[in-house]
Amino acid sequence: MYDNKISIEFLSKSENEAFARVAVSAFVAQLDPTIEELTDIKTAVSEAVTNSIIHGYENREDGRVRIDAALIDDEVEIIISDFGVGIENVEKAKEPLYTSRPDLERSGMGFTVMESFMDSLEVYSEKNKGTRVVIRKKIEVIGQV
Repeated sequence: MYDNKISIEFLSKSENEAFARVAVSAFVAQLDPTIEELTDIKTAVSEAVTNSIIHGYENREDGRVRIDAALIDDEVEIIISDFGVGIENVEKAKEPLYTSRPDLERSGMGFTVMESFMDSLEVYSEKNKGTRVVIRKKIEVIGQV
């Protein structure tokens, strides 16, 4: 059962990546995260949204990116979905330094960054139907050990 939940959807414009970061961080603020926890979450969301825009829609600005975020006790679950081209091989895409867009000088570290900043990362994708990234992070409650 969720303590609280939001859903937002926006066009696949690069300008909306900053909006996504701010919206999710404002929502997560209810759990009173540390600055470091909030920065980790914002970074992971930024990577996921950027992946949707650049890879899912190949920089087309008419696609839709959806974020569903939920607070469950002291944990946040964030789902970033697109309805773009999908990922042919998710395991390959998760390898550090792998990029499907070397022409854009991409670093290929998006999933690695998400994994390192969050407690868990799951990626579901279907060719020509889109990708769903599920990230979770437990927020340390001050005063609890």
